[in-house]
Amino acid sequence: MSFLGYKDIIEEGDLILAYLNRDTMKPIVINATETLNTRFGSFSHLSMIGKKYGTQIASDKGYGYIHLLQPTAELWTLSLPHRTQIVYTPDSSYITQRLGITSGSRVIEAGTGSASFSHSLARTVSDKGKLFTFEFHKPRFEEAKREFEEHGILGVPVTINHRDVCNDGFEIEDVELNATAIFLDLPSPWTAIPNLPKVISSDERVGICCFSPCIEQVDLTIKALQEHGWTSIEMVEIQGRRWEAKQVMVREADDAIERLKDVKRRKLEGIEKKRKYYSDNGIKKEDLVPENTDAETEEQKSQRMKLLEDEQEKTKVSKTEFNPFGRGLRIKEGEEGYSWVKVSKNEGEIKSHTSYLTFAYKQPAFVKK
Repeated sequence: MSFLGYKDIIEEGDLILAYLNRDTMKPIVINATETLNTRFGSFSHLSMIGKKYGTQIASDKGYGYIHLLQPTAELWTLSLPHRTQIVYTPDSSYITQRLGITSGSRVIEAGTGSASFSHSLARTVSDKGKLFTFEFHKPRFEEAKREFEEHGILGVPVTINHRDVCNDGFEIEDVELNATAIFLDLPSPWTAIPNLPKVISSDERVGICCFSPCIEQVDLTIKALQEHGWTSIEMVEIQGRRWEAKQVMVREADDAIERLKDVKRRKLEGIEKKRKYYSDNGIKKEDLVPENTDAETEEQKSQRMKLLEDEQEKTKVSKTEFNPFGRGLRIKEGEEGYSWVKVSKNEGEIKSHTSYLTFAYKQPAFVKK
């Protein structure tokens, strides 16, 4: 199945994302002989074949359920196996917009890594464009190449190369890269910048983004960009914060006070019932809970236990019917019989820093006639 297109029905060999909960998605390739085992139950792949993407299915025993989602670049970012630090959607979407990458664009990416951003770029440039991605680490290169092939994007539009672009440059034999957008996710992007003039477009505006976790890297990168004729240099840091909308139960002070009064009334009622029980039966509390139980015989113990059961039964206080907040009950959000208000809440802390994004542009060379 290709990440470039969409389909309705799940078939043998398709890659799907099993959505378990908000924080967990598991990528699986459909094989009719296999079963997906989760804490929500077991789900046979055979039961997934023929279902529509987005379908909710129950486990084989009918206890739990999962959703079957079609892979997208954004969902793949959340579920892929991490080989390196990855570029998340808040950064990738901003980079794509700032560099003006669209269908038909020719893009160079150096530092394929876990190929998170590669999938996003491949979808954006589509089969009308081209993504040239470079990875110097051989095992990561081989793993990314295998994923591209399985996901139907190797060749069109993705070409992956095993190369140290800092020392060996970006040129590919018999291929004119003519790129209009560059993304460098490298430990030392400033050493790769001098190798770019031979592979970028000479008659279009070219944009570059360098992804660097340390401000010292940004400083060296900016110096290299200035030395090699890049302009409009700007460093940006993206910090995402999630907002959650939900309904919250309204808890009035008068209801809370009334609830406390009810608890106190029932407590006093229980005390009075026990006092009357002891008086009517001519026993004391110590008779039911003696200090030393080792000295009593089996018969005495049996008789005492019967008295305890009788006391608990006859002094029982009925459960309260006044429960304004549903204490002890499983109340669903928005359930009738309770007062609710709609609220929105953001995360207490902004997500931790990922990297700084350094943007720059090179204008086409105009020749006076």
